Amino acid sequence: MSASTFTDALVIVAVIALVLVRQFRPQQIAHDRRWWLIPAVLVFFTLRQHALLDAHHRTASVVLVAAELLTGLAMGAAWAWTTKVWTEPDGSAWARGTKATAAVWVLGIGIRLGVAGIAALAGVKLGSGALLLALAASLLVRSGVLVWRAGQIRPSYGVAAPGSPEPAWKDPV
Repeated sequence: MSASTFTDALVIVAVIALVLVRQFRPQQIAHDRRWWLIPAVLVFFTLRQHALLDAHHRTASVVLVAAELLTGLAMGAAWAWTTKVWTEPDGSAWARGTKATAAVWVLGIGIRLGVAGIAALAGVKLGSGALLLALAASLLVRSGVLVWRAGQIRPSYGVAAPGSPEPAWKDPV
């Protein structure tokens, strides 16, 4: 195992562990522009490899990497839409994974294992770059959708109760 492959394996395991641990705890949704940072680092690790595609099976490896990437995009979208999003009285937006989110992870891992199995049966060397790229796509889509969803939620403070003629609070005079 080369040092690059070992580093990639460590990065993949660390990111997945971090994501899984954080996913089921309430987590504040950051509205700043840093939500794309981890996916950008993963893409960097992917692009620094020159062996994303199998030189002996170019077409098959492009198809398999595309399948991995599409799986990552779909998984990220499903992950974001199965995540509970709410606002606190201070206006901060929060998210937490649900049981459906866990099912999305299980299904996504199953599909990825299937893609890896097809690659192995076809004799295509599918390196860790495909997984890094798919993980980056998942995180990017998930984060983007959660930031968008959080922006669509009206804050729970200062809103009149249904049927109430007055606002729930007034500014001090």
